[in-house]
Amino acid sequence: MTIYRGTALDTPDSPFTGGALRAESDAGIAVTDGVITDRGPFSRIRAAHPDAEVVDLTGGVVLPGLVDTHVHFPQVRVIGALGMPLLDWLDRCALPEEARMADADYARAVAAEFVDGLIRAGTTTALVFGAHFASAVDFLFERAAASGLRVNAGLVVSDRLLRPELLTTPEQAHQDGLALAGRWHRKDRLRYAVTPRFSLSTSAPMLESCAALLRDVDGALFTSHVNENTAEVDTVRGLFPECASYMDTYGRYRLLGRRSVLAHNVHPTDGELDQLAAAGASVAHCPSSNSALGSGLFPLRRHVEHGVRVALGTDVGAGTSFSLLREGLQSYFMQALLGADGLPLTAAHMLYLATAAGAVALEMDGEVGDLSVGKQFDAVWVGPEPGGTLDVVLEHAADPDDALAKVFALAGPSDVRGVWVGGDRLR
Repeated sequence: MTIYRGTALDTPDSPFTGGALRAESDAGIAVTDGVITDRGPFSRIRAAHPDAEVVDLTGGVVLPGLVDTHVHFPQVRVIGALGMPLLDWLDRCALPEEARMADADYARAVAAEFVDGLIRAGTTTALVFGAHFASAVDFLFERAAASGLRVNAGLVVSDRLLRPELLTTPEQAHQDGLALAGRWHRKDRLRYAVTPRFSLSTSAPMLESCAALLRDVDGALFTSHVNENTAEVDTVRGLFPECASYMDTYGRYRLLGRRSVLAHNVHPTDGELDQLAAAGASVAHCPSSNSALGSGLFPLRRHVEHGVRVALGTDVGAGTSFSLLREGLQSYFMQALLGADGLPLTAAHMLYLATAAGAVALEMDGEVGDLSVGKQFDAVWVGPEPGGTLDVVLEHAADPDDALAKVFALAGPSDVRGVWVGGDRLR
């Protein structure tokens, strides 16, 4: 047994439905075989387990491991390409880079950079958009397995309107996806995710192929993009005149369900929100990407009022970093900019979106997402540099909510001093 001592902050109950920040200023978290077996005031935990090793994480805060519900493995090296809307950015930056994943040495190197970026930012679980090449997805899974991260990912498939080298057939997509799932699904801390790029680049037969793969791989996730950019929305509606909406291109082919996560959804209709809620699907909100590409302001209030689950994604590389702390702050800014249409966020809301909400979206909330007894010890220690600005403001924080707000305002990967997944220290 190991006891971790520090200021523990988490959100076991959603602040969107009345939950509040749970805070213990001198907590003891007892962990046995990677699972939290006791939690409470350090004095009580230490007295109950006098022979246990103590890991001192005082100074800063201990948070649940961060959960990223939308991030692109092949796009690490194009972070920061600004000044373009979505479709131009794809053509000029993202897709040429993704074509380079056909080269084994290149893909292997990017996989290492990607996994390292997640760990440095304190991300312990991620739903990852893989690559268009099965060999590159193998490299991603290999690196993730070696690191100890919880990674859900899959082959990205398209059969139209992209660069020719990124296209495949519905038959080949199903065959390659099934083979990848056979090698990696539910191995170590990995899970397969069926991943059409978006309906703009996937025909009806390809979506049918994805639905077949989702049925064939028990427990697989489904992820794609939806309603990110108005030009994209208009194009998809033209390609699927038989569908009631962009969302319906997924619903019609039985791709919406409890383990479905759709990225962005900046421009939904009320009918689409009802469809998401009825399916039990979730939305990955990616505020820095939406801002960088000028896609729009995410209508969080409308999602919550319709009963749609929402979590955070970094959307690297249109997103500007791997840091979900930064995304939490950006989500706060975005809702403030919406004025009366926005949903004002507290620090507890931001933490929930970056942790427990992601666990719920990925149907992993029985294992991770908060620091409760019975959960895996997935945790992040944010420990500021002594004398730095974050250290100064934390010392003068009025209460735990204020301290957490300051963490979201100022902390970044350089302040992440410890990362654990299932009790294993990754950093």
